[in-house]
Amino acid sequence: MSQPLRFVLVGTGGMGKYWCSQVFPHLSRLGKGEVVAAVDIVPEHLANAQEFLNLAPERCYTDLARALDENEADAITVVVPPAHHEAVVDAALAHDLHILSEKPIADSMDASCRIAAKVEAAGRKMCVTMSHRFDQDKASLEERVWSGDYGELNYIVHRFTHNCRAFGTWGEFRHRMPDPMLVEGTVHHFEIHRALARSNAATVYARTWNPGWGEYAGDSTVLAIVEMLNGVRVLYEGAKANAATLNGWGNDYIRTECELGTLELDRRELRVSRSGPGGPVETDELMLLTGETWLNPLIAEMFCDWVDGRRDEHPTEVQDNLQCTAMVFSAIESARTGKPVDVQEFLSRHLAQSTAATTLPTA
Repeated sequence: MSQPLRFVLVGTGGMGKYWCSQVFPHLSRLGKGEVVAAVDIVPEHLANAQEFLNLAPERCYTDLARALDENEADAITVVVPPAHHEAVVDAALAHDLHILSEKPIADSMDASCRIAAKVEAAGRKMCVTMSHRFDQDKASLEERVWSGDYGELNYIVHRFTHNCRAFGTWGEFRHRMPDPMLVEGTVHHFEIHRALARSNAATVYARTWNPGWGEYAGDSTVLAIVEMLNGVRVLYEGAKANAATLNGWGNDYIRTECELGTLELDRRELRVSRSGPGGPVETDELMLLTGETWLNPLIAEMFCDWVDGRRDEHPTEVQDNLQCTAMVFSAIESARTGKPVDVQEFLSRHLAQSTAATTLPTA
């Protein structure tokens, strides 16, 4: 068995605590990964690395450059706000490290394209933790849609509603950023739609806004229509400032209308319904897939196997994830212009602009 990959974990507060308490202990139990250094600009957050990972205080840093210079590592894990992703990726590539990053790739399309280009030019591997696609219930729905039992997929309806209207209830940085719902929330949902449709997007038309009672600087509410390249349509609702959390994280309502059955996922319960023209509706409950690992621990496990050569590819590697990123920023452009956006043209344009200006970072 190969030696565990050595990681530098950047960001140990907020979501970083989850990585300290759940993801890396899982990798450690499997002998696939270990944290050799942790970094956070808030010293108090480093207590999570010491408590959950038994990391010595001298391996906990507030300075990323020192952490990378003073520790031999194979990979870096990026768990900081999206606006800081590119700087961390640059530092990682300057030290010849692979990259396991929280979503999204970055806080803009151009930055995302630059990151993907730099990773490819450096010959490193990078994947993005699109965790909700790999949750047990979403994976079960995807497996049923493509089982062949229900015929062709026609369209998808996805509802995600949440009461996080008060400042700080969804992490303070999200309340301050532009387009928090799309960049920090819908990015997960668009990746689920790509997986369910097994297609990239052709066009996106979106309307976004923030109601007067939503304590956000940017838009907290999204209504969107997506048409995939294979003809599957998506009707999407995402909201963070509603009066009621009808589902919220992990409890999405997703309906897939298929030729031979209506599949509904609602609060982690999966069912299929059918009826004749006048009813009655016949509904059968469906079992979820079984498995020991889901979400970020599964993605991180696959990342270790990919870097070590035990996997040929990773389902959320950065080049593929540009398609999901393009859906998000196309939706932002659509909301600004009031017009549908051609996602593939949008992606091609930004790739050409960004890669032309990209240079590899150096230590």
